[in-house]
Amino acid sequence: MGAGDKVLIMDNGGWQLKVGYSTQASPSILPNYMTKSKAERGKLFTCDEVDNIRDLSGLYYQLPFQKGFLVNWDIQRTVWDHVFTKKFNVDYSSTTLLVTEPHFNFTSIQNSMNEIFFEEYQFAALHRTTATSLAASKFYLDSGREKSCIVIDSGYSFTHVVPYINRHRFRPGVVRLEIGGKMLTNYLKDVISYRQLHVLDETHVMNQCKEDCCFVSTDFTRDMRVCQSSPAENTIARDYILPDYLEIRRGYIRGKDEARGDQQMIRLNNERFSIPELLFSPSDVGINQAGVAECVSVAANACDSIHRPDLFANIVLIGGNAAFPGFKQRVENEVRRNVNSLLGVGVHLAPNPSTYAWKGGQMVAQSADFASRVVTRKQYLEKGSHYCNEKFDVG
Repeated sequence: MGAGDKVLIMDNGGWQLKVGYSTQASPSILPNYMTKSKAERGKLFTCDEVDNIRDLSGLYYQLPFQKGFLVNWDIQRTVWDHVFTKKFNVDYSSTTLLVTEPHFNFTSIQNSMNEIFFEEYQFAALHRTTATSLAASKFYLDSGREKSCIVIDSGYSFTHVVPYINRHRFRPGVVRLEIGGKMLTNYLKDVISYRQLHVLDETHVMNQCKEDCCFVSTDFTRDMRVCQSSPAENTIARDYILPDYLEIRRGYIRGKDEARGDQQMIRLNNERFSIPELLFSPSDVGINQAGVAECVSVAANACDSIHRPDLFANIVLIGGNAAFPGFKQRVENEVRRNVNSLLGVGVHLAPNPSTYAWKGGQMVAQSADFASRVVTRKQYLEKGSHYCNEKFDVG
């Protein structure tokens, strides 16, 4: 791989793609799905073409990822074609691709990725890794001194808690919590549909509602009491104005001084914090798993005791769910409660946790040893997928 080759970084999430060249200041955030609209029957919208849909109510989604793994290659290839051709006009023969994949990815999926990127697209070189590894790399480079950390990646399908020791992932300590943004949105749809208004078909609208209204409670019992108080004392309840796609394109929280109009709205009370609470109390919906804070202790305790002070002192939060207000403080409070008082607890939240892994990929791509981390197309054609899987060691 020549030193002048371009590097395209693609954080390939289950709901969104974060894509951009290593020379860009920030990535493009693009939908990773195809959609159909009730208002425009017979037409299929790919990736960011969803922005061209006039009425975003009742969208039907076709997702390449199911339960956190890439299973529908036809949809994924269509999205990638759109991104590579229409958004970035990629010259494959002179471009290196840095792409993320899930933890514990299946070998069959990894082989298919190698085949598609090298044989169909014919990229000059490839580097496969995980979002948490990129985030850990950026954290190490930013801090300049730490050797061990725990990365919490709470994304669309899963929440992973991953310990890194001496800059390497400690695989036996990786913990997966089967809760992500998709489950939270679906739970919000169920609760609102049961209590107020049928919104089971309104995934797009309710996902935006979740992002606009929800927060993580640092004292669940106290906040529940506030929600049960009189309207004058209830500081949590809010009205959410739903979009009509005529005058209102995106829903919003009605201001306290804003007069009630004819718009359709839903009232959010304890739903604002009881939905994200699933991340910390999965048993609320019958999931027999530990919450995020307990997963941190499980991950750290799987490592040698000499590394635990560093691990607890350097907890890094990434992923879309980390952007919930109160998430950082709740993680810090609960981890502090679970560990020895002699150990320090430090939780680090990036200004934009959704793009932190991509920024890490940018730093990796610009590092002096990046050329030694990639597999070139020539090496793939000579040695096959087995060589790639050994080189990247993502599973």
